[in-house]
This record gives sequence, C-alpha cells and structure tokens, in this order.
Amino acid sequence: MGNSNKLGFWVLTSLVVGNMVGSGIFMLPRTLSEAASPSGVILAWLFTGLGVLMLALVFGNLAIRKPQFSGGPQIYAKELFKSGSQASILSGFMATWGYWIGNLAGNIAIVTTFAAYLSTFFPILTSQADWFSIGDFTLKLGNGLTFIVCTILLWGTHFLILRGLEGAGKLNFAATAAKVLGFFAFIIIGLFAFEKANILPLVAERFDDAGQSMGLLSQVNNAALNTLWAFLGIESAIVFASRAKKQSDVKKATIVGLFIALTIYIGISTLVMGMMDQNALIQSDKPLIDAIQTVLGPVAGKILAGMGLISLIGSTIGWVMLSSEVPYQAAKQGLFLPAFLKENKKGLPLFSLILTNGIGQLFLFSTVSKSISDAFDFVIAIATLSYLVPYFISAVYQMKLVVTGDTYKGNKSRYTDGVISLLAVIYSVYVIIAGTADIKTFALGVLLLASGIFFYGPLKKKQTIADNHKAA
Repeated sequence: MGNSNKLGFWVLTSLVVGNMVGSGIFMLPRTLSEAASPSGVILAWLFTGLGVLMLALVFGNLAIRKPQFSGGPQIYAKELFKSGSQASILSGFMATWGYWIGNLAGNIAIVTTFAAYLSTFFPILTSQADWFSIGDFTLKLGNGLTFIVCTILLWGTHFLILRGLEGAGKLNFAATAAKVLGFFAFIIIGLFAFEKANILPLVAERFDDAGQSMGLLSQVNNAALNTLWAFLGIESAIVFASRAKKQSDVKKATIVGLFIALTIYIGISTLVMGMMDQNALIQSDKPLIDAIQTVLGPVAGKILAGMGLISLIGSTIGWVMLSSEVPYQAAKQGLFLPAFLKENKKGLPLFSLILTNGIGQLFLFSTVSKSISDAFDFVIAIATLSYLVPYFISAVYQMKLVVTGDTYKGNKSRYTDGVISLLAVIYSVYVIIAGTADIKTFALGVLLLASGIFFYGPLKKKQTIADNHKAA
C-alpha cells in the first residue's frame, strides 16, 4: 500500500471526532432536556463519558497488543473461540455483518440530516406540494428534491474517496477542524449568554412514557440512553489501524478524540440549557440554532446552520470510509465474503465501497415517502443495537488476554488492564440491557443480525474447501 493511503495521528483523531460529533450534536440538547432535568443531563454525560473512556482504552490497548486484528471491534469475535473453528468463523461473520449494516445505516442518517439543515437555506426541500403521480403514489416536491440531494452527497463522497484515502482523510480533517472551532466558538458565546435562571431548578420533575414521575437516578438512566448515539464511532481509529502510519497513534487518537468530543457534548448541552428556557428548549426542533438566535439574532442562526452543513459533510466522508473498510478488513481475516477483497489500483476497497453505497442508496428511498425526521428515525432504529454487541465483545476479549496473560510480560499493566476491561464489560452490559428495553429496537436489531445468516453459506463453503486442501 502506498504512503498516500497511510493515515497520521491528526487524521485518525479527526476520524474519531468527526464520526462521533455528527448529526447527534444538533438535536441532543432538546432530547436530553426532555429526558432529564439539568443535573440529570450533566450526570448522564459524566457516567457515559466514563464508560466510553473504558471502551476507548480497551480499543487502544487491543490495537497495540493485537495489531494483526485490524478492521474494527467485530474482528475480536472470532478470537473468543478456537482458531479456525466454525464457531470462530460464524461469530466473526455475524458480528461483522451487524456492525457493517449498523455503520451503513448510521451514515445514511447523517446524509438525511444534511438535507434537513440545507432546508434552512432552501425551504423548498420541505415543500409538500405535489411533484408528480404514478398510479396511487404521489411524490411530494420536497421529498423528491431531498432524495436527489442525499444521492448527490452519497455518491460524490464515494468518488472522492476513490481518488485517494489520504486526500479524503485530509478533507475530513479540514471539515472536522472547522466544526470543532465553530463548536468551541459556540461554547464561548454560551458562557457569556448563560443565564442561571434558565437552568434552575437543577433537579426538576420529569415523566416517563406511562406518565409516572422519575427521580434523579431514573432521569440519569433515561438521559444516558440518549447519549448512546453520540459516542458511536469511538472505534473509528482502530478500524483503520492497518492504514495508520504508526500503531501507537491509534490509541492516542482514540483517547484524544474522545476527550475533544466529550468536551463539545458536555459544553454545548449544558450551555444551551442556560441560553434557553427549559420549556422552550424541550419544544425546539433546532435547539442550537434557536439558542444562538436568542443571543445574536437570525444571521447567527444561518451561520450555525452553515457550520452544521460543513460538519455533516465531514461526518459523511468519515462514515463512508468506515462503512466500506469494515467488511474489507473482515474479508482479509477470512470472516466475510471474498468479493469484498477486490481493490482498485490505489489499494482501496472498490467492491465494498460500491456495495456499501449501493445499499445505502436503497435506504435513501425512505426519504421519498417519509419526512426527513421520520427517515432519520427509521435508520437510527436499525443501527442502534448493531453497535452494542461488538463493543461488548471487545471488552470481553481484552479480559480474556488479561486472564490468559497473552501478550503480557509483567503483572502491573495486566492488573490495570483487568480493571479497565471489567468496567468496560459492566458498562457494555448496561448499555445492551438499556438498549434492548425498547421492543422496536430489539426486534429490528434481532432481525438485522438474523438476516446475515443467509449470506453465511458462501463463506462456510469457501472455508470447507480450504480445510479440505489443508487436510490433503
């Protein structure tokens, strides 16, 4: 692989930050304020941040101790079983399948959010006027134009990546740097505009779906569930570990990226609560824009919407890169369909990119018959559970290394990593239990994972042939 496709520390960090701080940052302040009072929101961020930090340390440690297993946390699934066994291959395949589709769906959620923010400048994207009819189906003008915009962004990103990974990575870095600076500027403005009265009382009443009043701990738990989407992408650097200029950069990029993202999330979520009345915040469809407009007027809202577009372009680049890299690296490990190994002349996963974005195009058809927000919710529901199992698997695999002593020469780091992996396992189990409490998410997640079994046959057949050759 040429040096043009090797990624340095800051590009890896921008992938982590860019993939975590994507579409969620623009809606989370409203969602969290609805789920919990101010103190509950802050405690939820600290709790989630600590749990994700444990996972980040696990990812970084595994990238250093097991650099041959690059491509994402799902790769470790096969290492929990005997090497070469059917259980090893099946677990690796199923984890890769779910993680890949989850990444793909998450990327499409970002693409549809881009169209939503573009509608700030072009309201026609939300027009409900009839465009044309075919039989009983009538296409709304806004839905049709949204579909076209999303398609252009998806395939424009596709061809940009095919021109070279380093070039796409640098563009992602530029977009990420711009949005990080913009968010920190928002935080500075928020510090001056913060009004204590808006955030009081710190502990206020919130109600669950059944109308029952929730205490502070219940609010923290409720808000913590909403932060799950915010931290998806923490594993971005480890997915590209084989393309890193230095393996040590993977762990550093993961940790630095997490703290940058956590600072942005906590800062913005807290300050928006002080810039707007709580009731107004809960009712807002665009909390960041509404908050900045209360301080600096409508022009500032337009500027923020423009920053949002830049942010989402960077996130789209990062997530398309991530989505195509996952099955490619898994195929190199013998855990996914061999067709995904096909590369172009620059060593980029050509088949994986085409199929990933081709399936993504099918997801985009959801914008034809649904509003942008409904389409966003549709793909998010599909993606959520897909990430939870690979995170849990990574933590368990790290614990396995600690117990067996594999790659360890002394006990000091072994004990430290043991505590970290145990905390990561506990946190992962908590997220899985909390995430599957919603029957819709659970059902879609199970259906998603089960669908992969139909594609396992060709991989199993290839593995059987390979085993027979070895036996001969």
